[in-house]
Parts: sequence; C-alpha cells; structure tokens
Amino acid sequence: MHPICNRLSQPGSVTEHMPVSMFGFGRLSAEGKIGIASGVVFFSMLMSRTLISERVDIGTRASLFRVQFLLFINSLLLLGSLYIWKRVGRRLCGTRSAPSVPQRCWRLLVLLFLTLVHGSYLCMFFLVDTEPHWFSILSFSCLGIYVILLFFLFVFGCLNRLRRLLSRRRGEEDAVASASASQTVLALIVTAILAVYGLVNAAQPPRVIEVEIPVEKLPESLNGLRLVLLSDIHLGPTVGRSKLQRIVTMVNELNPDVVVIVGDLTDSQVTRLRSAAEPLGQMRARLGSYFATGNHDYYTADVEGWFELLRSMGIESLHNSNVKVFRPERTQDWICLAGIDDLEARMLRYPGHGMDVEKALSGCSAESPIILLAHQPHAAKQALQQRPDISLVLSGHTHAGQLFPLTILAFLMNPFFCGLYRVSEHTMVYVTSGTGYYGIPMRIASRSEITNIILKRA
Repeated sequence: MHPICNRLSQPGSVTEHMPVSMFGFGRLSAEGKIGIASGVVFFSMLMSRTLISERVDIGTRASLFRVQFLLFINSLLLLGSLYIWKRVGRRLCGTRSAPSVPQRCWRLLVLLFLTLVHGSYLCMFFLVDTEPHWFSILSFSCLGIYVILLFFLFVFGCLNRLRRLLSRRRGEEDAVASASASQTVLALIVTAILAVYGLVNAAQPPRVIEVEIPVEKLPESLNGLRLVLLSDIHLGPTVGRSKLQRIVTMVNELNPDVVVIVGDLTDSQVTRLRSAAEPLGQMRARLGSYFATGNHDYYTADVEGWFELLRSMGIESLHNSNVKVFRPERTQDWICLAGIDDLEARMLRYPGHGMDVEKALSGCSAESPIILLAHQPHAAKQALQQRPDISLVLSGHTHAGQLFPLTILAFLMNPFFCGLYRVSEHTMVYVTSGTGYYGIPMRIASRSEITNIILKRA
C-alpha cells in the first residue's frame, strides 16, 4: 500500500474525523439541528416553486406544498417545544433523578399539550367538515396557548438573564436563580388568563362597525350607499357552517346595497366545505355581492372551484376585473368596483392568476369613483403606486394581529394595520380586522368585525 494511503487509513486519521471537522453537525445542540432542518425544508419550498414547471398539475404541486409546509411549520414548532419543555417540563420540576408521581404527571401533561400543538396543522388537511371537529378545536386552542406561553417565557427569561448579569456585581446570584421558577409559574398564570379571555372573545358574534367614508366624484344618487365589508372568514378546521350562518344573518339585518368579501374566505377545497358554505347563498344585497381572492384561497388549490360555487350563489368573483355599481333608476351614475388577485397568486405560480391592477381597472372612467378590493395591505400600497386615482381601497389580511403577541408582528409587517387611513387628498384605505379567525379560535387585543361602510359625497 502506498504510504500516503496507509496513513489515511490509520485510526485517528484525517478521514475518520472529516465529517465532524468539516461540518460539525454532530456537535450541534438539538435546537441547532432543528434550525438547520427548518432551513433545508424552507429552501426546498423555494426551489420547488422555481423549478417545478407550471405544466405540472396544480393538485400535484399543492400536495407537495402541503407536505413541505407541514414539515416546515412543525420543525419551527419543535424549536419552541424544546424551549417550553426545558422551562416548564424539566426546570419547574427540579433536577431530581427520581421525580415524584406529581412531577411525572405534570411532565406527561406537558408532553400531551405539545403533542396536540404539533397536531394542529394536520387538522387543516385531514379534519375539515361542515362543522369543526372537537380535536381541531382542542389542538388549535393548544396552539394559541403555546404562542402566548412561549412569548412570556422568552420575555421573562430575557429579564432574568439581565437580572443575573446585574446580580453578579452585587453578589445576589442565588436570589436570581430562585426567581427563575417563580417567573415560569407567573408565565403560566398570565397565559391561562389570556387564553380564557381569547377563547371567550373569539366566540362572540362579530361586532358591527359603522364607518362613513367620504368619496370624491360620488354621484348624488349613490350618496349614502351602504357597502358591507367582510374578510378573513377562514371556513375550515375551526370555522364551520353555524358561524357562517350567524355572519350572513347579521349582514342581511344591515340591509346592504352591496356586500364585498375581500379574500381568505376558505382554508380548504369546495368538496369538503360545500355544505358549510351554503349560508352564503342566503346573503342579500340590492346591488350585488362580490368576492376577491386572498392568499389562503390560493393555498386550497381550488380557486376555480370556489369561483364556480360562489357564482351559483349569486356572488360574482372579481378576478382582475371590475363591475359598474349603480341604482336601477340612475344607470348613468356609477361606481367602478374592481378586484385584484392576491399578491401570492403569482408567487405560487397559480395558472391564469396574478395581481394585475391595470387589467382590473380597465374600463373604469376617470369621472367616476374607483373602489378597489385588495386583500393584502401590501397589495393596496402597490396598487396606489400604480394608480393614484383610486378613491378607496378595501383590504383585510392582518386580522388586527388576532392574537397577542402576533399583533406586534402584524403591525410591523404591514403598511396599513387596521382601520381607516388617508393616503392622499383623494384616496383612502380601510383595513378590516376580519370577520372570523385563522385556525386558533382566540382573539386577544382584537375583535372580529362586520364593517358597514356608508359612502358620502366628499
């Protein structure tokens, strides 16, 4: 054997240690390994969107996306689960080698809780029916508790580390160490209070908010026109027929001229939710009901199926298109009501779909007001940059954060968060907090709403 080959084959040689020294994966903590796995799954999601041809069936692409999404979201949840387990499952019970019976029961309870959290998004794909399944409600409720608890454990943990740094200078380290367990207990108490409040708040009927919006060039015959705005109903694992029926009943009591649904109507396919969606056929609006897509509508991979179902119920889908809204006795006085596809349609490479403002506003007159339905506030901002002559944009998507601490992220990530904004002298944007909720049946620092917009001459 060649001397060099002999050296390389000896124990303790470079080749024996090469995987560890080059990559060091085995030396990483569990959190580090999970973080790398999350990154790999996320990268695969990006690559599949880029490399998979649009000629591949949309159903096949949607199935691949669901698998990747479940892997990605559960890997992220696993990072938080490890943190919660260390703080709540282990540290709270002490470090004794032989835990007592109550300590074992507590750890089993924590493990059951974390297992339910990881099962929540499986319900999105496997437990969708006319009414929510009890397991879906339970697992998504646990997910809400998980989010709140993780936030407070992290905040209290950061405060404890800061106190520990300061205590080293004062010689009070023992007192700070003993405070760690009490902070975990405090986090659990605060989480329990907020979770109960959030569940009760989300179970309430949507509040009706009446908003008067001045619109330039509004014809006298349309002064006082009542437009009811709905958004983010999220028919799916935790929102079913009974909740939708309550929404439709409340809308009809407002006696609207126009009803618009600005995206995220559903989280699943028509075949699973046809019965749940039937109350939409009872919705009454004198001058028509209209729908524009949201990002979650595209996640279903069944947008055309929903368009067909809504059409059968008398609801017109504005797919980069517009309609003239007018009173029968004054056909020459009208509003151009337009709707654009959601921003993510193009990113998802959904065939025949993608936000196109110019196409949506084709045929709208400069002498008439333009009202645009754009699900995401970022889409509203982009549309106004292209067409500053738009009078009013109606959006949703943010849920007003839905659940604290997600409120902070929603506020920071969107150009318009919730409520009425004046963008320019001639243009306004209204963002609804949403009519339902997504997955987690909780609302903290927000409330579901049905917006009764009254248009007034400016």
